[in-house]
Amino acid sequence: MGSDIGIDLGTANTLVYLRDHGIIINEPSVVALNQKTNRVVAVGMEAKQMLGRTPGHVVASRPLVDGVISDFEVTEEMLAHFINKAQKMSKRQGRPRVVVGVPSSITNVETRAVRDATMNAGAREVYIVEEPMAAAIGIRLPVHDPVGSMIIDIGGGTTDIAIISLSGIVNSKNLKIAGDRFNTDIISYIRDEFKILIGERTAENVKMAIGSATKPTEPREAPIRGRDLLTGLPREVIVTDSDIREALAPSIAVIVESTKEVLETTPPEILSDVMNRGIVLVGGGALIYGIADLIEQTIKIPVTVADDPLTAVARGTGIVVENIDDFREVLIEHDNELPPR
Repeated sequence: MGSDIGIDLGTANTLVYLRDHGIIINEPSVVALNQKTNRVVAVGMEAKQMLGRTPGHVVASRPLVDGVISDFEVTEEMLAHFINKAQKMSKRQGRPRVVVGVPSSITNVETRAVRDATMNAGAREVYIVEEPMAAAIGIRLPVHDPVGSMIIDIGGGTTDIAIISLSGIVNSKNLKIAGDRFNTDIISYIRDEFKILIGERTAENVKMAIGSATKPTEPREAPIRGRDLLTGLPREVIVTDSDIREALAPSIAVIVESTKEVLETTPPEILSDVMNRGIVLVGGGALIYGIADLIEQTIKIPVTVADDPLTAVARGTGIVVENIDDFREVLIEHDNELPPR
């Protein structure tokens, strides 16, 4: 029998949890393809370093867009690469059992694409769990109990806002506004304000260095280099935290507004649970300085950032795959029905 694997299949990063080993892979969801030979040149971190730097015939692309598969074959190649890597570490032969985390608004067709890609990549059985549910399990929220828990997962491609009770999602909203959108906001802002064109990696780096949702105690700044749109030559400018905050403000406002909308349509009993227990933030976006404070100030409910928010979904898929019988109720049922207990 193969080993059990949990996969957080993210737009920006893919994390793999291996039974008895914990999280063993945390790499960008990027694949580099040689178009002349149609062969995969690199996957993960190695491929990400090629983004925007490849010769014409090598294309580094991200096969997932907004949390769902946009390029089936490339996703399959990427999953096969990560599953093989995990198998080598586990030293167990045979096809593994795999639990995959997907966004909460995923359609049946998109779910089937994930299931098929994972099966073709070498899995024996595939179970699918919604990311906010996996994250809640990963941070040990009482998902089985008749008590409402609220989680906001700000990932790379999507933000999932969900209220969970009795092994199910009571109310949720999925937004296409998350880490990638923050990067494009920064690119647009720098282009409009400084007349400089920067790439996605530069935007990502400046977001991580000085991105904030509220004013930090100490002012921060960072140099950015790009192409001057007027002269066409390279130019460097210094941007401050207030520039980046202004760039991110519209997108963060949408996340806050959507959180309000989810709360407005939640049954009152569960709402009182959420008011008592607060809201938990997970995902890479949770690391933006002050985002929890901003949400808390606006909706008047305590908001905390989970410990190690980047790995919450992967840890949850790991707990599910290790205790599959206890968590059957949280899995997305599908036409290839789960085997009877």
